[in-house]
Amino acid sequence: MKIAIACDHGGLNLKNAIIKYLKDNGYEYKDFGTNTTDSCDYPDYAAPAAESVAAGECDRGIVVCSTGIGVSIVANKVPGIRCAHCHDTYCAEFTRLHNNANMLALGEKVVGVGYALKIVDKFLTTEFEGGRHERRVNKISEIEKKYSK
Repeated sequence: MKIAIACDHGGLNLKNAIIKYLKDNGYEYKDFGTNTTDSCDYPDYAAPAAESVAAGECDRGIVVCSTGIGVSIVANKVPGIRCAHCHDTYCAEFTRLHNNANMLALGEKVVGVGYALKIVDKFLTTEFEGGRHERRVNKISEIEKKYSK
């Protein structure tokens, strides 16, 4: 599984910890930056990461900023992306089981590194349940198509 990963200056430390987790657990990844704590604009990094997931170049994505809110908004503007902003492992698990989320947004200043890595693990190791949830995800896709013209 190949993971797109990106952050702004407010999420750099957590992004680096996630990259270590990915390496240690045998995941391939593509880092879309940033790689500095200099102030920057999160859309410049979150959008290319989301575009790589939508294009099928990466299987899933993880985006990080101070709160996780800005990067999740950006990622969800890309057609085909279902980015879930999660603060706990329960939400990370169920966004995969029920929503087939393909991106995860985290806030470095909201969730500690140790727990964030547990959220990442749950997000990456949980598969979509399908069934009745497939119908609902398809409805989300139809709404997206309606407004993406």
